[in-house]
This record gives sequence, C-alpha cells and structure tokens, in this order.
Amino acid sequence: MAIPHAQFVKGVAGEAAIRLDGSWDAGHGDALERLVAEMAAAASLHQGPIVVILDRLVSFDTLGAYLVFRLQAALAQAGRQVRIEGATDSQKILIDEVAFTLPAIQEERRPPAPAYDMLTDIGEAVVDAGRDLSNGVAFFGAVVAAFGRLLTGRARLRVASVVTQLERVGLRSVPIIMLMSFLVGAIIAQQSIFQLRTFGTVQFVADLLGILVLRELAVLLTAIMIAGRSGSSFTAELGSMKMREEVDALQTMGLDPLEVLVVPRILALMIALPLLTFLAGMAGIAGGAVVAFFYGGVSSDVFFSRLQNAIGLNTFLVGMIKAPFMALVIGIIACIEGFAVRGSAESLGSHTTASVVKSIFVVIVVDGMFAMFFAAINY
Repeated sequence: MAIPHAQFVKGVAGEAAIRLDGSWDAGHGDALERLVAEMAAAASLHQGPIVVILDRLVSFDTLGAYLVFRLQAALAQAGRQVRIEGATDSQKILIDEVAFTLPAIQEERRPPAPAYDMLTDIGEAVVDAGRDLSNGVAFFGAVVAAFGRLLTGRARLRVASVVTQLERVGLRSVPIIMLMSFLVGAIIAQQSIFQLRTFGTVQFVADLLGILVLRELAVLLTAIMIAGRSGSSFTAELGSMKMREEVDALQTMGLDPLEVLVVPRILALMIALPLLTFLAGMAGIAGGAVVAFFYGGVSSDVFFSRLQNAIGLNTFLVGMIKAPFMALVIGIIACIEGFAVRGSAESLGSHTTASVVKSIFVVIVVDGMFAMFFAAINY
C-alpha cells in the first residue's frame, strides 16, 4: 500500500493546486486527517482558485472520498473557488455520494435578532392554536355522532359508567365547591359592604351579591374547579389507558372508544355541572348573608327581602344555561388531551397540564360570549 501524500503547489495566473497521491483509504486514516488539515491551512493563505488533482491516487475508498469532500467544503467555506480534476468515474461517483449523504459545512451566521425569536414563537403559537381548534371541531363532530347513535338506539348507554362518573365528578366535588363558593361569597360581601358604607346603602349588598353570584361567579368558579379536578382526572385516565394500549384493545374487540370512554364522562359532566352550579350559588349567597349579618349589620329579613326583589327567574337561568355548555367544553378538551398522550410519563404530564390550562381558558371565553349574548338580548 502506497503511503498517502499531498502537495500544495502555486501555479500561474493566481491558481494553485493540491496534488494527492498514494493510498487514500481507511488504512491510513490518521495520516490522511493530518494531510487534510495541512492542505487546508496552506490553501487558506492563497487568494486565488484552487484545483484538487486526483490522477496519482493508487487506492481510494469512502474515507478518502469523505476527506476530499471535507477539504473541498472547507476551502469553499473560506471563499475559495475549488474544482476537482483527474478523478476517475468511480471516484467522482463516490465523492458525489458522500456529498449527497453528508451535510455540507454551513458558514456561520449571525444569531437572529430577539424580535425574530419573538415573532417565531408567536407564529408557532398561532399554528398550534389553529391545529387545536381543528382537532377540537373534528372531535366534537365525532362526539355528536356518538350521541346520535345513542339516541337512535344504535349504541348502548352504559348506565353503570355514567353513574360512576356522576359520583366521582358530582358527589365528591360537592364539599370543596360549596366551601369555595361560601368563602368567595363572604369575601365579595365584605368588600361590597366596605364600599357601600360610604354611601349609607349597606343593604344593597344583597342585590349585588345575588346577581353577581347567580349570573356569573357560581357557574364560572364551579367550571374552573371542575376543569382542574375532573378534567385533569379524565386526561390522566385516558392517557394512562392510551399508554397501556387499552384503547387499542377496545378497538380490537370491536368497541368504539368514544362510546365506552368519552360519552359517559361527558354526559356525567353535563348532568353534574348544573347541579353543582346551583349548590355553588346557594353557598355563595349563604356566605354573603352571614357576612352581611355579622359584619354589615344587615338582618336576614332585610337581606333576603332585597335579594328576592333584585333577582328574577332569568338571573337564575343565566347561570344554569351556561353550565352544560361549559361541561361539554371541559369534557371535550380533557378527552382530546387524554387521547393525544404518547408512551411516556412526560407526555402524560404535559397533556394533563395542557388540559387544565386550555379548559380554564376556553371556559372563561365561553362565559364572556354568553355574557355578551345575554346583554344583547337584554335577558
């Protein structure tokens, strides 16, 4: 085997040549690395075009082709015009294959401006939001179709599953939701009394509290609590089933995962959330009444008399009408994120977090849309 050699020669008209000879193959890897480094350093001092001549090579394999390509790329990166001469057809094919397989050395670029990164993040967020909206609409259509099959008798309602989910979503949520609503009602009453004392109209706390709690706070706080408590639970359960391939097993057995897993959960949510909203409203008013009596000096007769005159059936129905729609939104988002889990604990955690964040955000958006709608129709 001939020892590899390389020589840098300056020619006429500003052109220089790098002549390679010997064996440029894997048997001389260390020597070839040093030769390429020396030739690259010598050629970098030359300003004109450079020719790499291969006509004296004894042997040539993939390693040699890679080193020739690397030398050519390094010189091109330095701004030199490089061409290869004297290569046989097989050597040309080998160099071209290496150049096609390996990425060329890219010239260094200045880091992008901070505004570029910010715009990139905004663009990615917009694309992700559009993708989530598209997936949500498609999943909502599938859920509606599943409910349609249920109503037309082509699917079976799993009563035991619905009752189980009602017990978990509804009954077990009653203590925390009523306690939270009671405390929020008490805080709102205290702050309202503090401000109303300036005008000598402390008794109007009943009007303010009744309308605010029944129209907005009861349903909104209940939906947020359910999104954090039950929505995350749905996502974690479905995600775990997805990771253990139980969803695929259901499909293998000929069962529709939507009918078995999704419909009972969403149906239970849509039944439980209006009931919890009613209890939250009563607890919020009770908390406000207690504070109004002990802190504001408003007797229970005056408080509930003012409350009866301030609110009407429409005030109560506004919150109750919102509840099933918020339940539907929470259930759909939780199930979408659950089915999107892949086979890792990190994926399960990220999708559970995304489920809670998205549910709370969409619940607030839905509440705002309903508020504008009821204001527009003066209801």
